[in-house]
Parts: sequence; C-alpha cells; structure tokens
Amino acid sequence: MQASDTPLALIGYPAPAARALRELGLVALSTPTDHLKEVMDACMTLGFSGALVHRSQEVRAVEATQADASARRVGRVDAVAFTAGAHGTFALADALGDTLEASGYAARGASALLLGTDVHDLALALPLTRMGFSAVGVAAASTPDAERAARDLPAGVRAFPLSRQDSALVGLAERADLLVLTGGHFPAGLAQPYHTIIDLTGQLQTAPGGATLLDMTGLHARRLARQLAHATGQRFHAEELTGAVAALA
Repeated sequence: MQASDTPLALIGYPAPAARALRELGLVALSTPTDHLKEVMDACMTLGFSGALVHRSQEVRAVEATQADASARRVGRVDAVAFTAGAHGTFALADALGDTLEASGYAARGASALLLGTDVHDLALALPLTRMGFSAVGVAAASTPDAERAARDLPAGVRAFPLSRQDSALVGLAERADLLVLTGGHFPAGLAQPYHTIIDLTGQLQTAPGGATLLDMTGLHARRLARQLAHATGQRFHAEELTGAVAALA
C-alpha cells in the first residue's frame, strides 16, 4: 500500500505501536493523554487524519469527541476521525459482527441470548442482532437495564429482556441457539451441547456444557481494520494487521 504522509495520532499507546503502523505505510505518532480534549484540538490544528485510542483512554475519549450513537451506547471510543471535528466511534462492536459473519454461523432465523451486567457492556453485542436473528433475549443485572438495552434491538426482532436472577432465564437459554457473554459471570448449568457461545470477557477457556465456543482470534485484527478505516480512510485486510495487533495490545 502507498505510504501516507498524513499523521495518525496514537493516544495512550507505547512507541512500538507507532513503529508497527509505520510498517503499514502510516505515519503514526504517540500523543500525551492529559487534557484529552486539548489533545484532540491540537491534532486537528496540526492536520492529523485521526487517532487510535488505547483501551485505558476509551472512556475518557467519549467526552473529548463527538461520539457516534454506538460509541455512546457502549460508553467508549476507540477511533477518531478529524473531519470538521473530532468524530469518535467504537469499532470493536461492528468488528464482532464481522467475526461472526466470517465464521459462517447461520444467524438468520436463529435466536440469541445476550448475558451482561448493564446497558454499556450489552451494547457491545448489538451489531450481532442486525444479522437476521428472529428473537433475542437480553439479560442484565437488573430488569430495567435489560429493558433499556432491548430498546436498541432492530425493528422486527422479538425482544425478551429480563434480570439475570429471573427464573425464566434457564428456559430462555434453552430456546436460544447463540449465547453471548458481554459481562459478568457465565451462569452454571446454562449451556447445552447445541449452543454456540461467544465470550467477550475472556473468562471461558473451554465451552461449558459441551457447547461450542466460537473462535474469536480474528476479532482484534478486524477491529483494527475498522479503526484504521475510520481514522485514516484507508482500507486494510485483517490478514495484513496481525503484527500491528500484537504491538497495539
């Protein structure tokens, strides 16, 4: 790919991250993290194309940018485009949808159960619900949180919000095909051999109950591809980004 001379800001990342991105033809420069709004303003003045935001700064970046709807739902920003303002997004959520699609999982007509703690972590899984699921259960620490998260499901998807303590959770899980853990613990005895599980928490080394644990090894490369597309306008294949993902971890 042709090298770009428009700099990309790296907010909260160490020097090796900048070197890894330069190997992709990107001029990447680390920036301070104090006074994040002022850092964003300085990047715009200096002509940066955008920024990648380290996970340690993602929550702060929401208030320092014009965050889009998906970023506001999650409460995090991981990429910024400096085009008539600092426009923040959270690329991880859509990268999850890319990963499920690439796995060949047959989502259309299936049902899913999202297991989280609050509106913010459940929002990570919302892009999955646009892939043709007919029914989606939403379980949070409280019923009001589950109901708030369910409001963002696509029109036409049957929603079943409930508390994680609700006795109906087991029955809802039995009718689901896909179980998605976005936060909290995975309830004992919930998984069955016919289930596929997505674990966004990193807790599960093996799938409980004889279920299938979906391979998520490509998630972070797809996330970086979306981050770079937002922040630089350049398109990369996930396969090109393996080395950069390791440096940005």
